Amino acid sequence: MTNFQLSRRTVLAGLGACGLAPAARAAPAPAAMRVAPDRELMVPVEGGSIYVRINGSLEGPHLPLIYMHGGPGGNHASLLPLTALADERAVILYDQLDSGRSDAPHDPANWRVPRFVGELEAIRSALGIARWHVGGGSWGGTLAIEYGARQPAALASLIVQSPLVSTRSWLADAARLRTQLPAQWQATLAACEAAEKPAAVQCSAADDAYLHTYVVRTASDSRIRAYRAAAPRDAGSTLYEKMWGPTEFRAPGLLHDYDGEALLTRLDGKRTLFMAGEYDEARPSTVAAFAARAHGAAFREIRGSAHSVLTDQPDAVLALLRPWLARFDTAAR
Repeated sequence: MTNFQLSRRTVLAGLGACGLAPAARAAPAPAAMRVAPDRELMVPVEGGSIYVRINGSLEGPHLPLIYMHGGPGGNHASLLPLTALADERAVILYDQLDSGRSDAPHDPANWRVPRFVGELEAIRSALGIARWHVGGGSWGGTLAIEYGARQPAALASLIVQSPLVSTRSWLADAARLRTQLPAQWQATLAACEAAEKPAAVQCSAADDAYLHTYVVRTASDSRIRAYRAAAPRDAGSTLYEKMWGPTEFRAPGLLHDYDGEALLTRLDGKRTLFMAGEYDEARPSTVAAFAARAHGAAFREIRGSAHSVLTDQPDAVLALLRPWLARFDTAAR
């Protein structure tokens, strides 16, 4: 097995360079980022309880934003740059069951897409929120689409970043991007999938070549690394392997036949924003095509970023989200 089990669940979750060699450059998170929560709580959900943190006031004049991490099996650490938005609205981050600071029952009965989507309404009910903005990246984007397709009355706007919309389309993008790597890395990746594998260090180097090209191009902020390191051990690796699989290029897990493409036409395109990084492993052209199918939802490409947009280009993402969120704050609360 290559090191994609850990790397994809963390980096695909948008968790920056955790576990990887330092990237070529560093883009510090916004100075206004709030590492410490203003409030935190455990919320009961089907299967256990999940960790939730809030920055900013839930009683303020602007609707709150909740944002979902990726994986499956990531955690909310790399989403901390979003807390810079807490100067104008509440920002809610949380860890899904079996991830981060949440309970980790390791029960396969919990590893169902509808159950993960159901965590959102449990949080909304616990916090007494009438309307909110909902967003998510990668696997979190999957959950955002699933939630938005239900057209809940509580939804003010939807933000979908670099989503896994179907396993079929994701693997097609990965296969295409893999052919664009230098020949030596392509050959090593192929060899690492064979019965007789090269040394682990060679497979790791080839994995990192893909990850540093299409997933994260920047070293994560030191404050985020310290915050992540302080988290308890979780079941994220198990969750990732069981739901996805051992490598970026194969998905034998529970999501092997996942297909949410039919959900795109059920989204309210006027209130939906898709975005992807310029070098994203969820290729911008693929994500833009999904946005077009969602009744012409908006699409924005984050220049200079790979998949982990909040690590590579946090200021650009915040500059995009501020006016977007403000535009849909006017709905009755």
